[in-house]
Amino acid sequence: MTVIAANTGHQNVAMLGIGAYRPKRLVSNDEVCEVLDSSDQWIFERSGIRNRRWISGDESARSMAAAAAERAIENSGIDKEKIGALILATNSWKTKIPHGGPIVAYDIGLNGIPAYDIAAGCGGFGYALGVAADTVRAGSAEYVLVVGVETMSVVMEPTDRNTAFIFGDGAGAVVVGPSDENGISPTVWGSDGENAEAIGQNYDIPEYMDRAQEYQHKDPETEPVGRMVVTMEGSRVFRWAAITLPKALSSVIERSGIGLDDIEVFVPHQANARINDLMKKNLGFPDDLPMANDIENTGNTSAASIPLAMEEMLATGKAKGGQTALLLGFGAGLSYAGAVVTLPPAPKVSSFDGLG
Repeated sequence: MTVIAANTGHQNVAMLGIGAYRPKRLVSNDEVCEVLDSSDQWIFERSGIRNRRWISGDESARSMAAAAAERAIENSGIDKEKIGALILATNSWKTKIPHGGPIVAYDIGLNGIPAYDIAAGCGGFGYALGVAADTVRAGSAEYVLVVGVETMSVVMEPTDRNTAFIFGDGAGAVVVGPSDENGISPTVWGSDGENAEAIGQNYDIPEYMDRAQEYQHKDPETEPVGRMVVTMEGSRVFRWAAITLPKALSSVIERSGIGLDDIEVFVPHQANARINDLMKKNLGFPDDLPMANDIENTGNTSAASIPLAMEEMLATGKAKGGQTALLLGFGAGLSYAGAVVTLPPAPKVSSFDGLG
């Protein structure tokens, strides 16, 4: 009988280092409202957002992803050559072909390793983290670099009251690898394609290409082709979240094997501070339990949201490495992914050490 070889991995895995990049340009609500029919008070009361960061100058998804990845590796203390795979979580990379993972791997000096993208909306980091943990457990790679990056400012319509004030840009990354004690629970994830169009785009790609061809002989001043941008039905998304997220959070706790009282930090996706406050209350967490609020000055950075929020809490001392945290990402797809994790050490090099 022919015996085919199988990999042997590591049962216990954890996030060993974290890194991030925040664009230099800080955009206030007042600046957004120069073109958007809204106000600073209205935006903050409904979302908890005061500012967000948008790329400028030579900043791009590519440059931010590479910077965050380099910092995560440095902060992990792992030799770069030991990174065996890279997973890039993104929804706003400027090309479908080529995908971004191999480009980021090349940029950080790891050309040749397996590198690929995950597009799972705002839950993308949670999906990527779960796949990375299982990759190490399966023995397919000893260390995996997970990067979440978005340039949402490029794919939103600045006059759309449903989306324009919400989104920001940025990148966050973690190194996942073997650990003495397990630091990443089984991922609880799911999707709802029936309601997928609640968060979408105004044109699909072939439709937009046809539109551009049709409009090439028209006057762009009077008949502009328009942009391909993200769209959102806020009330529909809220109804889905109200039903889905409590079940997801309960499942995450149950599958983690620990009790609710063991959770020391709550890091939900930074979509809406009011929704996060409600989730914290419904879970029964005490008022003084630390909860990420990176949305106030970073906005919703989709797949980059959770690693940016973790990095902010660790860099500012709101949370400490080694604490037990509950993570949950949710959004376009509609998709969600959550896990209980041990927070990585506070970054030696952070996105708050100067700009970026």
